[in-house]
Amino acid sequence: MKKIAIIGCGRIAKRHAENITDIGKLAAVCDELPEKAAAFAESFGAKSYTSIDDLLKVETTVDLVVVCTPNGLHAEHIIKSLQAGKDVLTEKPLCLTTAAAWQIIETAKFCRRRLFIVKSARYNPVLQQLKTIVDRKELGDIYSIQLNCLWNRNDEYYTDWKGKTFPDGGTLYNQFSHYIDVLLWLFGEIKTVKGFSANFAHKESVEFEDTGTAALQFSSGALGTFNWSVNAYQKNCEIALTIVAEKGTLRIGGENLNEVQYAVTEKAFQFPSYQKENWSNHGEVYAHLLQELQTPTQTFPDVFDGLRTVETIEKIYKATN
Repeated sequence: MKKIAIIGCGRIAKRHAENITDIGKLAAVCDELPEKAAAFAESFGAKSYTSIDDLLKVETTVDLVVVCTPNGLHAEHIIKSLQAGKDVLTEKPLCLTTAAAWQIIETAKFCRRRLFIVKSARYNPVLQQLKTIVDRKELGDIYSIQLNCLWNRNDEYYTDWKGKTFPDGGTLYNQFSHYIDVLLWLFGEIKTVKGFSANFAHKESVEFEDTGTAALQFSSGALGTFNWSVNAYQKNCEIALTIVAEKGTLRIGGENLNEVQYAVTEKAFQFPSYQKENWSNHGEVYAHLLQELQTPTQTFPDVFDGLRTVETIEKIYKATN
């Protein structure tokens, strides 16, 4: 049975702890706030630490470290865990810069350890069906792609590290990196970006943009637009993806890309239903991780998937700031 440690005891860590029993035992947790670490450890029957260095020094039999700390701390915590001889599962984003991503890549290679990235949107069955359709070229040439991400984050959301340039990183890192990954996963590299961004409604609570719009050119030649905002009125309104292609036009929308809103296509496609209370898909993440640990297939999102997302976010921010 795998022994697992969680670094960072915030909201997302609870989702990991609830699913860890599928692959092993939660042996230890770590958070810089002693009371937070102790309460979390008590809830899940684990030891608590306030220092990752102490945890890695004492818990020598831990096999896998799960990194759930603020975005800007991921690189440090991933590298320390790899150097301690642990495999690592990290929450998004991999890190905040391509330079840090390459440090992580070289460390994993030198230490001969595996690094897994949570890319939860890839477990959306509607998107998995779309991935099959696109890969089989059943839509023919893709002409254009539109992605809209319209969520609500009020000033009260931005406490502690959230909203700070470091370690938050920005709206694209903290809110919408999963959907940038979806673009790359489905349609390939984004070659050129032009656009704008602004902070309209969070000037007192956020050190970066709360709204942006970008024009995209993919390496395939397809054109795209990406609009994002955390200013949707009162609630999250939509994550929506529209594709205009040689053999069809379709739009997947809803709050979490869970509704096929129209599909005018040459060939009729059957999309699965995707209605659930918890859209994080951590159950599916851990089922895939268990499969990968038992019989490695190299299909689990890895450090290079994380790198591509970070590179693309840097490219969008460079073009829109």
